[in-house]
Amino acid sequence: MAKYHSTASKGVLRKVLSKIGLGKARDLDEIAAAPEAKWKRPWWVKTVDKPTVDIDWDVKERFDETKIQQKSFATYVGDEESQRLRKHKAEYTKQWVQENRPNYTLRDRALDIAVRQGAVGTSFLGFAQDPEHVKDGWGGALITPETMGVPPWQGTPEENSEMMRAALKMFGAAQVAFLELDEYNKRFIYSVDHDGMKIDFEDVEKPYEEENRKVIPNNAKWVIVFTVQMSEELLKRRVGKTPTPFSAAAVGSAYARSRVIFDDTQIFLHCLGYYGLMATWFNGLGIAPALGVMAGLGELSRLNRMITPEYGPLVRVFRIVTNIPLAPNKPIDAGIMRFCKTCKKCATECPSGTLSDATEPTWEVKGPWNSPGHKTWFEDSPKCMAYWLKATASCATCFSVCPFSKKDKSFMHHFVEATIAKVPVFNGLFTKMDDMLGYNIPRDPESWWDKNMPPYGIDGLGGTDLK
Repeated sequence: MAKYHSTASKGVLRKVLSKIGLGKARDLDEIAAAPEAKWKRPWWVKTVDKPTVDIDWDVKERFDETKIQQKSFATYVGDEESQRLRKHKAEYTKQWVQENRPNYTLRDRALDIAVRQGAVGTSFLGFAQDPEHVKDGWGGALITPETMGVPPWQGTPEENSEMMRAALKMFGAAQVAFLELDEYNKRFIYSVDHDGMKIDFEDVEKPYEEENRKVIPNNAKWVIVFTVQMSEELLKRRVGKTPTPFSAAAVGSAYARSRVIFDDTQIFLHCLGYYGLMATWFNGLGIAPALGVMAGLGELSRLNRMITPEYGPLVRVFRIVTNIPLAPNKPIDAGIMRFCKTCKKCATECPSGTLSDATEPTWEVKGPWNSPGHKTWFEDSPKCMAYWLKATASCATCFSVCPFSKKDKSFMHHFVEATIAKVPVFNGLFTKMDDMLGYNIPRDPESWWDKNMPPYGIDGLGGTDLK
């Protein structure tokens, strides 16, 4: 594995591992040698030089995130309509709880609210930069190479990648991939963040923040992109096409768990002598699905979101910009985007009519909330947000009905996914089979309370790459 500068440095790193919860490994050599550090994809997943989505780099520019529907909804539908819908949500949320309406009761709402609360906050620079805020777990100040009198951790990009993948999976990530932040991939970092602050790249040694901007050093040449699983059992607890607090809880739980992964990763990097920059809001800093596609975690889809071979769309995607040298992964082709051309199930089942049912993707965006420069099925995002407010629960129906949303890793599902990747002529048949086998049938939300669910409501072995 990587070369330690001294016996003292190795001892320091062992202590770091102990403090952040990796104490069972004697050192990073053992972590990198662990199965979690290796990424074994299904045999039908092919790495390619270019992603399956077409990108026009002459058009693709860094995007202003304040244009997305979560930030500018009132601009797109008008202030009066925005206020009306938000009032509707507040009033009906309270009314349905008082009526003890099935699937929208007090305990259902409490579940949704509880899982969305993270154990830690979020910070662009990381709380590790504030020694008074973060301790080492035993009440002392965080260890760094400087405080221990040793150089920063040194390893090859390949060794560092194995180390970071193992650490992030220990922290709770489902998949971990790496991307070089070159002149093209930098265009997936927002020009303006969700909070209105500009994001600039500069020739400086360390990142910093000012009143109106965040600065990423040009030596931050890599992105760690990772996924967090969502519970299929929760996502599919809907009433017909209508979402419930259960499906909202599936999304919120993944976001809350990502906070812990963010915080642990920033501290881990800080202790090794590096930094990790992240969003101060889940959808901030950069376009996570785009970075995930470029890093080979999955392919872009009709959802205009990423679908992975292992978990389908049942993941949330996150990113950390860092200066630790990493070995980048390539994009993949598993037949997913080709399958979306004929499937159309998400568009058919979408209760708000947000998704496109066109057979072919297009370069033409639906509105200013879309980032132009790639060929896909662009969504009408304000329709989606309006429906969330009407339904009083954020919707994930499109995720739950996707044929790739299967936690069962049976031989038959492997066979279907492999055939989709290699023999696309059967794609239409497999969509019909998905309906015939009843996978599209919603699951009774109230029955969830009676189930003996695994941790986080997730089948922990589904999609595992351990051999």
